[in-house]
Amino acid sequence: MPDGSGVAAARIGPNALIQLVPILDATHGAAARRALFAACGTPVPDGSAMIDEGPVAAIHRAMRARFPETAPAIARAAGLAVGDYILANRIPAPVQTVLRALPAPLAARALTRAITAHAWTFCGSGHVTARAGHPTVCAIHDNPMVRGETADHGLCHWHTAVFERLFATLVHPCARARETACCAMGAPACRFEIRWRGRTPPPA
Repeated sequence: MPDGSGVAAARIGPNALIQLVPILDATHGAAARRALFAACGTPVPDGSAMIDEGPVAAIHRAMRARFPETAPAIARAAGLAVGDYILANRIPAPVQTVLRALPAPLAARALTRAITAHAWTFCGSGHVTARAGHPTVCAIHDNPMVRGETADHGLCHWHTAVFERLFATLVHPCARARETACCAMGAPACRFEIRWRGRTPPPA
């Protein structure tokens, strides 16, 4: 859909908002969530199509401003839920079986290629680069989810959680992701490191 300048707006997957809804409702109540979306002029998407990145970024930005104490945990929970959605609906079961059977370095390489090939679905107009290895490093340059914001700490709990869920499920159960640089802190890209060596496996 063109914006006011006649240029087509960048789009992002609707689950960037859909998965926030039940977590916001559970944390702050449905009324507070409806007020948050209404303040941004954004309805809850129905999931049938990609949506403009602008309203998505606006909701996440407003959530961080309105609920500063709980926003990181809400964003993380929503990111994990998006990872679960991707696993359930976007990566065929046979492919997941193959990835889990591969040694972690090979699985990480394959998953990294898939992430960069489909990056537009979760970063909109941002540009994703990735380097497989240990750690695997993913970077979102000009990340629209934090564009124009300033902070003294990383803000990308949602993206961090998405990466962590995918790598922990498909590469190694000990995989954990962390943001090591953020555009909101003045970095040229939001940078995420995923590591799995030297970690204790989660309980069965």
